[in-house]
Amino acid sequence: MLSELTEKLQKNSVKVVFIKKDGSERKMICTLNEMLIPDSKKPKTKSQIDSTKNILAVFDTEKQDWRSINLSQVKSFS
Repeated sequence: MLSELTEKLQKNSVKVVFIKKDGSERKMICTLNEMLIPDSKKPKTKSQIDSTKNILAVFDTEKQDWRSINLSQVKSFS
């Protein structure tokens, strides 16, 4: 799942549905495509994955900021 999600995020914006830390469901439109991220918000490092915690950093295109997703809490993406 991680490789499929990451591949989609690198190409375009993706709608990800996941369970937040507080237990509520969140739908987020996000990306890892640098062409869709403003220059001032572009990542300073290449890796957006914290494999020790199963966390993926993504750019939320609606809030225009970086957010973290716990990959074990992802319900769907499209």
